[in-house]
Amino acid sequence: MKIVIYLTHPHVEAWNFQERHKVQLSRHLPGISVVVCRNSKEFLARLPEAEGVLVWYFKREWQKISPRLKLIATPAAGKEGIDLEPGTRLKVLFGSFHGLMMAESALGAMLYFCKAFQLSRDLQKKKKWARVKISKKISSLNQKKVTILGFGRIGQILGGILKPFGCHLTGVKRQAVNPPDYFDAEDRIVTVGRLMDILPETDHLIIILPSGAETDRLFTREYFKQLPRHCIVYNIGRGNVYRESDIVHALREKQIAGAYLDVFETEPLTETSELWSMENVLIQPHLSAASPHYLDLFIKELIPRLLPGGGTC
Repeated sequence: MKIVIYLTHPHVEAWNFQERHKVQLSRHLPGISVVVCRNSKEFLARLPEAEGVLVWYFKREWQKISPRLKLIATPAAGKEGIDLEPGTRLKVLFGSFHGLMMAESALGAMLYFCKAFQLSRDLQKKKKWARVKISKKISSLNQKKVTILGFGRIGQILGGILKPFGCHLTGVKRQAVNPPDYFDAEDRIVTVGRLMDILPETDHLIIILPSGAETDRLFTREYFKQLPRHCIVYNIGRGNVYRESDIVHALREKQIAGAYLDVFETEPLTETSELWSMENVLIQPHLSAASPHYLDLFIKELIPRLLPGGGTC
């Protein structure tokens, strides 16, 4: 199989395919020919001979110049980057290795809010030994009720990370499933239809939903109103799940206490967005899964899937 690779990213170095990744593929898959492209012109020139491609995105019109193509593999977990003709029988592999990296980001943000790190940093600049002021803002994850909206692979990994802190977990899915082994009597899985009922008792709401018609603006202003005023909202899924104006309203009106936002309705987040200037908001530019090891993990996951018997070769 000839695999043509076009994995470059203009902003994040760790998302660029490196020579070591080619060495890994060649070492473990000796029957595969690997061609690495550094720009779209090279990639499109090589597409007619490609039997498989490793890409961040794939355009529908590229199928017309890909007569031998059987496989598309992408490190991305989201499916929106791969656009194919309806009824296409190409094998498409999406990355499923993001869980631990995203769990680290969510946990870091939770501790940021619980331990009043921003306040400590602000007072540090003033050389203030403000134990009383800071201590009043410090809370704990222990015994807190955490709702994970989107309790799939990533959500369940995050739940496993949070459980040793003593959190009580509620996983929300479209359909009921068996709970993971780490659940205890205080934890539960509910369907989306019960979301309105569980929001009032949620201390931390973590959203890990994919994009798509089913999730588009699912979380309306009415849902924000159901959250307790002390609740922190975290979004590491996709920004389409609510209108930016709705979460801005919830934050401005103190319907919620704060938010960690990694994804947005419009990306990049516009400079005119009110979110930038809100003191109770922690913003990251869609980097919750960023890691120096990102593509190493992708290649490690991909190799067994390309081996004979792995379902692709």
